[in-house]
Amino acid sequence: MLELLHIENIAVIEQADIAFRSGFNALTGETGAGKSIVIDAMGAVLGGRTSRDLIRTGADKAFVSAAFSGIREDLPGLLANGVKPDEDGNLLLQRELNTEGKNLCRANGRPVTVAQLREIGRELLNIHGQHDGQQLLDEEQHGAYLDRFGRLEPQRESYAACYHAMSDLRSQIRQLQMDEAEKARRVDTLKFQIDELERAKLKPGEEEELVRRRDILRHGEKFLSAVDGADFFLSGDDEQVGAVTLLRQAEESLSGVKRLDDSLEELVKRLENARCEVYDLAELIRDKREEFDFSPAELDELESRSDLLYRLKKKYGATVEDMLEYLDRCRRELDAIETADDTITHLEGQLREAEKKTKAAGAALTKARTEAARRLEEHILRELRDLDMGRVRFSIELTEKEPAADGCDSVRFLLSANAGEDLRPLARIASGGELARIMLALKNVLAEQDQVGTLVFDEVDTGVSGRAAQRIAEKMAQVSRRKQVLCVTHLPQLAAMADTHFSVEKGERNGRTYTRVLCLDRKQRAQELARLTGGAHVTEALLRSAGELLDEAEAYRKKLS
Repeated sequence: MLELLHIENIAVIEQADIAFRSGFNALTGETGAGKSIVIDAMGAVLGGRTSRDLIRTGADKAFVSAAFSGIREDLPGLLANGVKPDEDGNLLLQRELNTEGKNLCRANGRPVTVAQLREIGRELLNIHGQHDGQQLLDEEQHGAYLDRFGRLEPQRESYAACYHAMSDLRSQIRQLQMDEAEKARRVDTLKFQIDELERAKLKPGEEEELVRRRDILRHGEKFLSAVDGADFFLSGDDEQVGAVTLLRQAEESLSGVKRLDDSLEELVKRLENARCEVYDLAELIRDKREEFDFSPAELDELESRSDLLYRLKKKYGATVEDMLEYLDRCRRELDAIETADDTITHLEGQLREAEKKTKAAGAALTKARTEAARRLEEHILRELRDLDMGRVRFSIELTEKEPAADGCDSVRFLLSANAGEDLRPLARIASGGELARIMLALKNVLAEQDQVGTLVFDEVDTGVSGRAAQRIAEKMAQVSRRKQVLCVTHLPQLAAMADTHFSVEKGERNGRTYTRVLCLDRKQRAQELARLTGGAHVTEALLRSAGELLDEAEAYRKKLS
């Protein structure tokens, strides 16, 4: 359950600590006092979408933390993200937002992303807003509600895998089933491109070698002059000796006296080594000169080859390797077109098998949904009777449709709000108050299916009053005996039924608006209930009535216990 919510610099809340308790917690306050901001703060620390506008004016960052207790370490969201509660089952979620839009999130001190925070948070707390009832009007959502209740996600995923395999085969067949004229045009195009690329006789890496050789030939005279100069200085010519001869002469000059001094013998050896090394260099340079065949014809050929590659690259790829890959794709496509009839026959056989599997998986999913629909109807009707809608008839209609990714059924929730009326789609007949109660019933039923320990209801009682409001209050009390319930409300019946009552109040200090959250005692609760009932004019009669309401709520809670 949620033990403590700490808020800093969220909208008009400068700082607040709300210590929630087990059971039924109610939050009340004037319109605009900041009750919804408390819910926004909860959503933020659970990884919900936020905006920089949420940060209090003048502050450079906002911070929210939520401390939970009684958390099991085997929850999938925790396991998937490597987060564990402490040895006492406590878990602390934190989120800091700054004006630059950056987030710093932690779970028990461990840094996590917003997405990870959201995955963890959805298993700890569910927030149901006042607009959730409108989702009931969207019949696209009805199938998802039914599958969640029946825990049919594995069967739906199994069906979806079969459906996507079938759809993929159909797509492959459609691609191969082009008309003859289109096929002929495509074959001509492919053959032309293949022929052009094959005639080019492309080789991987040839472009780099071509550029290197072309640069040498373009600077041939400079290259020859440099090589000839180096050869002359090392080997000399008929008129002048080179470095090799000079080194040999120096070696011979010292050889006659090397026995007179050991150091001279070492110098002779070094001169011999130097002469041999220079002689080898001279030979290599001479070989380089002989290898180089400066031919204007070769340069023309290289220039032509370069132009050809340039033109081909504009059509088929940025590099020779890209063009070779394109050539390979063209060959495969041409082969596929030329053997399309055989391939289509083979794929059609696979498609028939895929259709059988999809049909079988769809039928199994439909059967499971039909069984789940009957059980969900019973649960919803039982909940609606508790919410003073005993004469309402509720039914789930499954009709066959063309196979799609979500199954072969259209799911619709039907309602008859009054005796003698036919069942009709919710969007046509349900009032705002009825939608609120149906959604509450559905949320309560679904809550029984999951492991979430805390349910938050944000003004889900909109459009409800009188006896229906009392029934909703009793239902909230019943649910709070199994799970922690937090409820933002304007109804005195709901506020009175709470085990713990918080008041959200707005004030002004030093020219700034601020909001504070107070936990009310019995006397303060009576004052707040009287305000909810009579507005600004709180009379003794209203206070007595509020006291009676609190007494009746306490008696009901004791009966539940």
